[in-house]
Amino acid sequence: MAKEVPTIEATMRDRLGSRYSKRLRAAGRLPAVLYGHGSEPLAVHVDHKITLHALKKGQHVISLEIAGKGAETCLVKDLQFGFLGDDVIHMDLARVNLDEVVTVTVSFEFYGAPDAAKKSGVVIVNELNDIEVSCKVRDIPEHIRIDLTTMHNDTFTAADLKLPAGVSVAGDTHAVIVRVQVVKEEEAGEAAAPAAAAAAPAKSAAPAKSAAPAKDDKK
Repeated sequence: MAKEVPTIEATMRDRLGSRYSKRLRAAGRLPAVLYGHGSEPLAVHVDHKITLHALKKGQHVISLEIAGKGAETCLVKDLQFGFLGDDVIHMDLARVNLDEVVTVTVSFEFYGAPDAAKKSGVVIVNELNDIEVSCKVRDIPEHIRIDLTTMHNDTFTAADLKLPAGVSVAGDTHAVIVRVQVVKEEEAGEAAAPAAAAAAPAKSAAPAKSAAPAKDDKK
């Protein structure tokens, strides 16, 4: 892991329910559940601002210091977002040890530009923004950096990733992450179609046929 595991203080929740969780969030707290390793689940709440700051930095593992319970090393397993999808309202955590092998989703960090991007009529399309990897908890990277200047083909796949030691792709290594798309010919064809239609002579409209009178159904 690129940085030390952050320690976040947590407090046990004395009750459950959506109303109580809503009051916690209004007070700047984030409800969470800790489970795993054969121990009973613990319902806790943590500081919303501090926790989100760690998550935005790409932290997957945190040390939870629970009042009256001690410290727990936790893997962020799931985040629940609000109705608008713009804020975390609940967090699921799993107990882990640093030498445990896990599968996690890690985001990409792109930099540079491939040679193909310098050509006219070409755009670079990102097909994936993250990928599942397998590794020990201590080896989870915050991000996976992709140097697009090394892209010499029309596609950059999961097999082309340069991963840290001990980290491997958990899914399809043929999955396309970035691809080159040629748009020049397509746009030229779209522009030519209306021009050709405007240049074509207008056709005289065929005389409309009068509709036959409807026949009454015989009863």
